[in-house]
Amino acid sequence: MKTFLTSLCFVVSCSVVIAQSERSLIREGNNAYKQGKFADAEVDYRKALDKNKEMESGTFNLGDALYKQGRFDEAAEQYRIATTRQSEAKTKAQALHNLGNALVKGQKIADGIGAYKEALKLNPKDADTKYNLEYAKALLQQQQQQQNQKKDDKKDQRKQDQSKQDQQKQDQQKQHQQKDQQQQDRQQQQRDQDKQQQGKQPKKMQISKEDAERILQALRNEERDVQKKLKKKAPARVQVEKDW
Repeated sequence: MKTFLTSLCFVVSCSVVIAQSERSLIREGNNAYKQGKFADAEVDYRKALDKNKEMESGTFNLGDALYKQGRFDEAAEQYRIATTRQSEAKTKAQALHNLGNALVKGQKIADGIGAYKEALKLNPKDADTKYNLEYAKALLQQQQQQQNQKKDDKKDQRKQDQSKQDQQKQDQQKQHQQKDQQQQDRQQQQRDQDKQQQGKQPKKMQISKEDAERILQALRNEERDVQKKLKKKAPARVQVEKDW
């Protein structure tokens, strides 16, 4: 990452003490930064900015300290402010370069690409910015591919889930059909058993109308013969005693 360290010189005698204090804080922050004490450097840079909010080096270097702490969104904000305070094209390009780095690290890759492009407009020969731009483009393409892959995976998963649901429905339908068929088979078996039982029962004798009339006539004739026989027998008299 590029850093931009500078100091301001004040000619007016009444501002010498204040300026010296700001420069002193910046130097202390720079020393802490070089030692890897980025949180301490942040404190010094913020103190310097409290004394002079327009201080170019304070804003730029504060962005660096935040970046080193992994606070990329906060760092990007400081770099944006720094781009508005840089008067020279080269130094503004450096701020845009670092802004691109912070945005890419913060997973805002498309915005980072935009910052690199703006930096190259101001400093077209910057090899580091060119390299980072190509890297960010490749990273964005990879990210898009991964997103597309996730979409495809979700589609495939939905298809698998739908296929599974369809299979479950088919299995349920088959089970219902099997149950219905089993019930029909049991009913048919019961009907067959009932028919067999009916076949074992003695059949009622059926006679024709002519046979029935002949039988009835025979019974009548037999009854007449019995009556005739009864008439031929004389009834025995009953002796009646005389009255006194």
